[in-house]
Formats: sequence, structure tokens, C-alpha cells
Amino acid sequence: MGFWELLVIAVIALLVLGPERLPGAIRSTVKTIRSIKQFGSQMQAELSENLRVHELHQKLKDAESKNLLNLSSDEQAALDELRAAAKSVNPPATDIAKAKALAPATTPEDKKPIDPDNEK
Repeated sequence: MGFWELLVIAVIALLVLGPERLPGAIRSTVKTIRSIKQFGSQMQAELSENLRVHELHQKLKDAESKNLLNLSSDEQAALDELRAAAKSVNPPATDIAKAKALAPATTPEDKKPIDPDNEK
């Protein structure tokens, strides 16, 4: 929009809404436009992420069809990225073993209910 179109809209809004309600209307319009832009950017980011995941999935299928041999650099990069993502989601078995070793051991005696009449 050009300057003159904005000026005409401002004059019409001033005449229709009056000077008392015009600032509130401007604030609500700006707030609505901001929320629409934010929604649009969130949708764009989500669609980009979904497209990237789809491309990785397709490259993984191509790599599997080659039995993971003679891979192109794109397929190898996608495979490495998927391995790194899987490693970040699933901790190595050694980390699980360490966590179990540090956890306090429970014995069957720990699980018995306490009898208040038999306390020492």
C-alpha cells in the first residue's frame, strides 16, 4: 500500500471510530497482525522440519536399497545424522549399566511391610 491509501484508511477509521476508540482499535489490529505473523513463521518452521525429516527418510530408504554399500555423500550424511539422532535419544548401554550400579540395591527385606507391634 502506498502513502495515500494509508492516509485514506486512517481518515475513514478516525471518522468511523472517533478519537476515543481509534487507539484501542489500532492496538488490537497490531496485536492480531503480530499473532498472524507468529503463526505463519511457526507453520513455516514446522513444514521445513517435516520436509527435512521426509528427505532424510527417503535417503535412508535409498541407502537401505543399496544394502548400505557404495553410498553417495548425501546418503552417507543422512545416515550419519540419523545415527547421531538415535544416539542422543537412546543412551548407550554403558550409561544404563552405570546408572544401575549407582542406584541403591533393594532387598526382599526392604519390601516387607512394617509391623508396628513387632518394632524393636
